[in-house]
Amino acid sequence: MIICANKMEYPLRSQCQAMVNSEKERVSLLLVKALMGRGSVDAVSQQMASHPQYLESFLRAQHYILHMDGPLPLPCRHYIAIMAAARHHCNYLVYLHSAQFLRLGGDPVWLQGLEAAPPRLRLLDHINKVLAHQPWLTACSHIKTLLKSGEPCWSLAELVQAVVILAHCHSLCSFVFGCNADSDLAPLGKSPNGTPPTFCPFDAANGNPGVPQSERRTRPRSEDSSGDVVCLKSRLHRSQEERDKMHTLQQSDVEEEEEMIYLADPSRFITDPDFYYQEFTRRDDDHFQVFRVQDYSWEDHGFSLVNRLYSDIGHLLDERFRSVSALSSQHSPDLKRAIWNYIHCVLGIRYDDYDYGEVNQLLQRDLKPYIKALACFPDPTKTSACPLSWVPLKPSERIHVNLLVMEARLQAELLYALRAITQYMIA
Repeated sequence: MIICANKMEYPLRSQCQAMVNSEKERVSLLLVKALMGRGSVDAVSQQMASHPQYLESFLRAQHYILHMDGPLPLPCRHYIAIMAAARHHCNYLVYLHSAQFLRLGGDPVWLQGLEAAPPRLRLLDHINKVLAHQPWLTACSHIKTLLKSGEPCWSLAELVQAVVILAHCHSLCSFVFGCNADSDLAPLGKSPNGTPPTFCPFDAANGNPGVPQSERRTRPRSEDSSGDVVCLKSRLHRSQEERDKMHTLQQSDVEEEEEMIYLADPSRFITDPDFYYQEFTRRDDDHFQVFRVQDYSWEDHGFSLVNRLYSDIGHLLDERFRSVSALSSQHSPDLKRAIWNYIHCVLGIRYDDYDYGEVNQLLQRDLKPYIKALACFPDPTKTSACPLSWVPLKPSERIHVNLLVMEARLQAELLYALRAITQYMIA
């Protein structure tokens, strides 16, 4: 069959141009949300913007977890996020959630360290530690301890939301270190009114326009941002200046040492610092038995449970998992599946219907330790260097791999936690 090039040239060109314009508009709209929220685009959103269809699902889920209706007060949600990020020494996330914690009226004393937090939050420390480093140890007994009767006990709905926040932030640490976003954090000075900065760099999802001009930071524009965004940012900047003229001081002055509490060392929120990831091996002990997806899967078990106990979050998380797997990429479906299953494998989860020989065949030798490091111990002092095999890849393809690592780890932690909750409910 012969195709006439002249007849096809203009319709095809118009169709492709429309697709490109539509994609650029989608990126612009998503980044405008960030600009409206805080005057600049945070490093995480900039990186994810190369995959706008995924960024949209990520921001929607994160906004719901941190800002929408739920059993936990908003400041407590961000404090739990601080606890989670601290386990991996992620200064970037500890800083962001500390700023939002204060902005929402959280007690600055809590930021002095975990021992200054209420007993209920301190009770989460053990399950936070286990999920972050050795999730296969998550047991029904941990759930029972948190839900037992008494003054500091948790309700089941509160615990499910807390677990989702912990898993979300643990996995986001993997992405932050994988994209080197942690190095993007710059120290901030005092606000003119003597209070800590009150913006939240994750307001990309909440559309909050009330950000004082003095609390903005300027970051270099990512290579994936379009020039149109700069123009939009300029207009928003001028509009924000007008709003700033109407802005009144709402917080009294505090002592200098108090206003810098939000920059506290993440180690203040860590107990048992020697507890870290260890190689998962098959053992006779029940706690170390391989987690078989055929017995408890996200699709058949986890989704329905979390959606029942924490309304709608199951749909939002499922959208993230589906979105990352559906991203167009030069990586083959077999390679993406190998990355996903390898991460689950090193975290003790196995698929009976998968040939794990494909992992060695499809993942290059220098890529496996990098992926494992990001998934199991994302820490600036431990994470492997970027693989040499990544050099010829486009930045968007590297980010795609980091997104796969993040989402695979998120699902793994949720499976362990939700299985333990299921065991508690049927006991």
